[in-house]
Amino acid sequence: MIVPGYRDHPTERWDPIAPVDPGEAEDFLRQCYLENARLGPVEPRLAIVRAQIAATGGYVHTTEELAYGAKMAWRNASRCIGRLYWRSLVVLDRRRARTADDIFSLLVHHLQVAGGGADKPGAIRPVISIFPPALPGQPYARVWNEQLVRYAGYRTEDGSSVGDPRNEQFTAAMQGFGWRGKGEAFDVLPVAIETPGEGVRLYELPERAIHEVPLTHPEFGWFAELGMRWHAVPAIANMRLTIGGVQYPLAPFNGWYMGTEIGARNLADEDRYNMLPIVAARMGLDTSRESTLWRDRVLVELNRAVLHSFEKAGMKITDHHTESARFITHLRNEEKAGRRVPADWSWIVPPMSGGITPVFHRYYEELDLRPNFYLDPEAQALSQHGSRCPVTG
Repeated sequence: MIVPGYRDHPTERWDPIAPVDPGEAEDFLRQCYLENARLGPVEPRLAIVRAQIAATGGYVHTTEELAYGAKMAWRNASRCIGRLYWRSLVVLDRRRARTADDIFSLLVHHLQVAGGGADKPGAIRPVISIFPPALPGQPYARVWNEQLVRYAGYRTEDGSSVGDPRNEQFTAAMQGFGWRGKGEAFDVLPVAIETPGEGVRLYELPERAIHEVPLTHPEFGWFAELGMRWHAVPAIANMRLTIGGVQYPLAPFNGWYMGTEIGARNLADEDRYNMLPIVAARMGLDTSRESTLWRDRVLVELNRAVLHSFEKAGMKITDHHTESARFITHLRNEEKAGRRVPADWSWIVPPMSGGITPVFHRYYEELDLRPNFYLDPEAQALSQHGSRCPVTG
């Protein structure tokens, strides 16, 4: 069976004009109220929701439904290895926000709360901010950025790249709106907020919201000279949250980093910062042939540096061995609760030393369960190219 959202099979396209599906609303409410006995019987609530959908094409979630629906969406997110903590998600109800200024202020607050706040700096917490839902046939607010914090990428005159090549087209689009970065390797991009009444507006994140960690190595003193750093809160900003048929196009959420996301992908991939050859040269490794396993040796040291630096800075992070074991615990917990766990093997298995983690040696169910998060084609185009259509050339 081909399941939407797995590998290269696209999810069903969302129709912004269509009313809420009463069947999806009922399925969610029945499950929500079954798992939360304190909410009382579901039948009276179903009667109200059916009437609202018949009259308006949609319905309004209660605060409790919204919060638990968001937690269920995390629980159903097949590509996330960190779902053991789904009940701990901090849900911020931002459905009253309308203007770009209001939205940006609340996004800054999100990053501050996620970073642990003034009382516990570095104690990264899983947080989601849920802004107004999309109403059938009406425009809605959105953030263009893939994540609230991302680094700019620049193409120089000689054809070389500075910063994150992944974001070169988006950076160029932001420059087209008048933004000017420093042209350095770790320039934080502005947040592009689009609202129905104001169009697109750009905002610079304040330093207090970014939580960056300079990267050093526990043994190599020269490592700090490379000038690498990374932000501590991976807040995904462009995925649509669906709960009971109601669509929330602006619902940024974060957990905390697993070290390999930074050390084995962001900094190591050839189409990203491509640091393996640079670090290998400083280590004095033989890179003339692959059989020396120089890439593997550098990858270990790069990931050691990430974990060491975050721990030294007091910023929460996890390693891939610990998180893999915790995911197995999550599977067992859900099995005891009588729930199925959707999981995409290609995302759950870490990008480093996968074969020696417990998540490698098993198969997973490929399921499209809701509530859930989805990346729509238009949102993906905006985050990659800074336009609704892919940019070529």
